[in-house]
Amino acid sequence: MTTTVTRQIVRIDEQLCNGCGVCVSPCAEGAIAIVDGKARVLREELCDGAGFCLGVCPTGALTIEVRETVPFDDEAVELQIAERPRTYVAQSCFICGTDEDQAPLVPVRTQGTSTWCCTHCLPRLIHG
Repeated sequence: MTTTVTRQIVRIDEQLCNGCGVCVSPCAEGAIAIVDGKARVLREELCDGAGFCLGVCPTGALTIEVRETVPFDDEAVELQIAERPRTYVAQSCFICGTDEDQAPLVPVRTQGTSTWCCTHCLPRLIHG
């Protein structure tokens, strides 16, 4: 018998997903992959529901929902990371375009959108 809990988890609208794959890299747990041309949550116990993938989706296909599902499993995440090579899609700062290979990026929420900002532009975003 599988235990379920109520928690946040990423939901991917297959109709809106264009399969671009930019949501894969922000998922540190390896829960998201492109399968048959669409983004998919591989196994629900891998998704921590943090939502770093949401802001980078150009079509708005990803949302967070609260529902009954299996608990998040740290051990399953460790196995997933060890077994699968990470897919790397460089993210970039929404202000200056600097990518994460050039400067650290942090997730930010601004004007109703989740996105990425480099540490150089962050003070300007905070202080105007």
